[in-house]
Amino acid sequence: MDVLLHIAIGIGLSAAAGFRILVPFLVAGVAAHQGYLTLTPTMAWMATTPALIALAAATALEVLIYFVPVVDNLMDAVELPAAAIAGTVLTLAVTGGDMNPFLQWSLALIAGGGIASSTQAFTGLARLTSTAAGGPVGNIAVSTTELASSTILSVLAIAVPILVLIIVGVLLYLIARRWGYKRRRSS
Repeated sequence: MDVLLHIAIGIGLSAAAGFRILVPFLVAGVAAHQGYLTLTPTMAWMATTPALIALAAATALEVLIYFVPVVDNLMDAVELPAAAIAGTVLTLAVTGGDMNPFLQWSLALIAGGGIASSTQAFTGLARLTSTAAGGPVGNIAVSTTELASSTILSVLAIAVPILVLIIVGVLLYLIARRWGYKRRRSS
């Protein structure tokens, strides 16, 4: 059962990385520093004070960049592959212990990386739509929503991982449904 909870935490943190890449790293680092989360030995550095300071500074910079019109759209292009990597690393950071390394890496790449990149792709499309419809004001609203979503999802992933699995499932369903609707419309 412990392994399933760690997988749920990894998936939740990965989904949060699709909204903001560094927020879940900071939340996971703080949670591990406070003893609420166990990281794999190779990722324990995330809970150190210097790492937390660096993560906090980098997170603040990432958040601020997304409030600058035009730059936020450019960041979405950069963050799509970065989100896949972040989701993989976050899942690896919390799933370990007795798990087979092949299974751990497969799970991290498929579930963690896949969910993070799906979420990032969806938010990128939302940002493009908001730019076309509302200009900079729409992008600020999307940026604020993404930041809140990433923060709340990161905290919930650690506090209530099973609830986060349900939320992520609903998000993936909505993304797939929206993608299918657009695909049928364009045919």
